[in-house]
This record gives sequence, structure tokens and C-alpha cells, in this order.
Amino acid sequence: MTKFKLCTSFLIAFIIVGCGQNPFTGKSTLALVPNSQILPMSFEQYNQVLEESKVIKEGEQAQMIQRVGLKVANASERWLAENGYPEYTDNYKWEFNLIDDEQVNAWAMPGGKIAFYTGILPIAENEAGVAAIMGHEVAHALANHGQQRMSAGQIQQAVGAVGTIALGDDQQSQQIFATAYGLGSQVGVMLPFSRKHETEADEIGIKLMAIAGYDPDEAAKLWMRMKENSGGGGPPQFMSTHPSNDSRIQNLKNLAEDAKKEAAKFGVTSFQN
Repeated sequence: MTKFKLCTSFLIAFIIVGCGQNPFTGKSTLALVPNSQILPMSFEQYNQVLEESKVIKEGEQAQMIQRVGLKVANASERWLAENGYPEYTDNYKWEFNLIDDEQVNAWAMPGGKIAFYTGILPIAENEAGVAAIMGHEVAHALANHGQQRMSAGQIQQAVGAVGTIALGDDQQSQQIFATAYGLGSQVGVMLPFSRKHETEADEIGIKLMAIAGYDPDEAAKLWMRMKENSGGGGPPQFMSTHPSNDSRIQNLKNLAEDAKKEAAKFGVTSFQN
């Protein structure tokens, strides 16, 4: 067996073995890096960010972030238990922190570590707006999107290495391949992969916010405000890690009624703005 065929066979086996499952979609997911490795790294990095940031511990806004975060996390655990995954978050350590920073941003790390920046709160506008953001970030953590991105990055590197091996010792061809492959895999694979995660987090998150008792109609309104705040600009969707504002708004509008129906299964029929 040639070196190229051996590497290709190993790569295929590596991918097949390294798969998990998303409980919300039922689809197989990339899981080449195990949670036993990811979660300790995530918790350490999250704590480092908090140490280097101005974390707001007291006051109405900090209390709201904690309150909304716990309600959405509890909603997710109710959904998981009801759908046959009662132990899914056993290794999670939910944590919700508000950071004093003008960035219009919020993010999640594997294992339930969520951060909000004060800069996004005026756009959230109300508690339901915060819940829409929180649902999205909690969904990222639950769907193991961080694990999938790390796994996809490993595959991207491995395929590049296999392609280089196939070209032998021709350095010029290797350089041309590396440039073309780097751009092509980024635009054609990694960016769509990231946009898929964002859409998936929207779809999961809007259900979680509704089960938590927040009006899912507020999710589309939030993104209308996000679009207005950005001036409606941004790169073309195919060059972005996120869906366009317009497609996101329309998608959330379409999902709102299904989210209310999902919440009704848990006895939630009235919603907070």
C-alpha cells in the first residue's frame, strides 16, 4: 500500500470512529476531540477570560443574566430529560457572567460557560431579547459546536497533508495546492459549516427560550435591531461565518410558532416579553 493510500485509509477510519450525535436534530456530528479533553480546556480558558475582564457581579443587569441563563438552562434540561437524554449535561457546569465591555457580543464555550458583554444589552432591549441571545448561546454549548469546529479543523489540516503527500516532492505544485486548498476549504467548507451551526443554534435556542417562558417572537425582533445596529452591512453571506441578517430574521419568524407549540408540550402557554 502506498503512503498516500495508507494516509487516506487512516483519515477515513479516523472520521468514521470520531462521530457523536446531536440530541436536538438526531444527526451524527463530528467528535474527533473527546469531551474529556475539551471540557477541562474550556473551563480553564473561561476562567482566564474572567480573570482578565471586568466581571459585573452585582446589580440588576448581572442578576438578569443569571436569572435568564438559569431559566434557559433548566428549560434545556427539561427538554433533554423528556426526550430521552436525562444525563446529557451531567458534566456541564453552567455559568453565566456579565462582562463590562462595549463589544456587541455574547459567546459560549463547551460545557455551559456563557459570557455576555454589556454592549449587547441595549440591543437586547428587554429580558426576552436577552433570552433570545441566551437560548442561542446555550444551544451552541448543548450541540457541541465547539467540539465540531475543533474536529473540522483537524480534518481540514489532515486532508491538506494528504493532498501534499499526493503531490510528491514537487514544491511548486505543493505551494499552489496549499493556497487553493486553503481558500477553497475555507469558503466552500468551513464557512458554510459555521453558518450551519449558527442556524442550528437559532433553531434550538428559540425553542429553549419559549420553554423557559419567553416570547419567541422577540427573537426575530432582536435580529432586526442587530441589523439596524450594524447599519445593515457586513460581508456577503458566502464569505461570512454567520447567516445574513435578513435570512436569519425570516428564519426566526418562521420558527416562532413551532417554538410556541414545543413550549406547550411543557405546559407553557403564556410568554414574557
